Amino acid sequence: MSEKTKVFLALGIVYVVWGSTYLGVKFALHTLPPMLISCTRFLIGGSLLFALTLLRGQRMPTLQETRNAAFIGVLLSGVGNCAVAYALMKMPSGLVALLVATLPAWMILLDFLFFSTKKPTVVGAIGLVLGLVGMAVLLNPAQQVGQQEVPVLAASIVFLGSIAWAFGSLKSPYLVLPNSLQSTAIQMVVGGCFSLTMSIIFEHNQLQAFQSMTTETYLAMIYLIFIGSYVGYTAYVWLINHAPPQLTATYAYVNPVVAIFLGWIFLDERLTSRSMLASAIILAGVVMMTLGRKRPPKEIEIQ
Repeated sequence: MSEKTKVFLALGIVYVVWGSTYLGVKFALHTLPPMLISCTRFLIGGSLLFALTLLRGQRMPTLQETRNAAFIGVLLSGVGNCAVAYALMKMPSGLVALLVATLPAWMILLDFLFFSTKKPTVVGAIGLVLGLVGMAVLLNPAQQVGQQEVPVLAASIVFLGSIAWAFGSLKSPYLVLPNSLQSTAIQMVVGGCFSLTMSIIFEHNQLQAFQSMTTETYLAMIYLIFIGSYVGYTAYVWLINHAPPQLTATYAYVNPVVAIFLGWIFLDERLTSRSMLASAIILAGVVMMTLGRKRPPKEIEIQ
């Protein structure tokens, strides 16, 4: 299989699988609190995956490799996924996906501030402004005092999670990490530990929640662990180190489309005409931001 074929296969996996995980988390939220979902998903998935790499004869990662992978894990599967899981409890999955779709905007800003120090391209800057306009239409700040369609706190948490995710994705190619599977496993375990800590601090009755799990919950968790984490997350880790950043970032505007249709089909979620207009503006802006993003000056390929 050629490298180009591998890239497009990985992209297709991230497009479909990650778009569907919004729905999986939504089903799991019927009985489990969001942070508990994240810690269970990543602790189990990461531990099993790491054990599998050792059974396949791969060496133990060095202390430096482990530390670097753990750092990325806190930002991505820790902060990033906890933010999304919390927001899914407060708003429809399609809207959460649209907020997450601003990720390339944060990548442009963080790339300029901490990595390339080059100004965004004209296309990227126009896309950034367009995306912010779409956010204003979606959040409708003028009516926040009255009836609000999107909780401001939940939306802000999604943005913070996206910033952490963007920084971790940009930083990853500059770090010495273990091989792809072990790096994924370590990131998942550390992210799960972070989520467990957040669950202990902010959530209650975890044992009761586990005892209340239904068949639907078990199926959702199995899907999130084996498909969302193993397949989707591993594909993303491979992409950020083998594909052009602007190509990898396209998942941010494809995932919302998948999530919107799945939420409509399975959860009877409805988007207002204003939300649909905002969706079009945001997606157009994200496309321009992705096309206008510059490649970092140096990348370390992870073997």
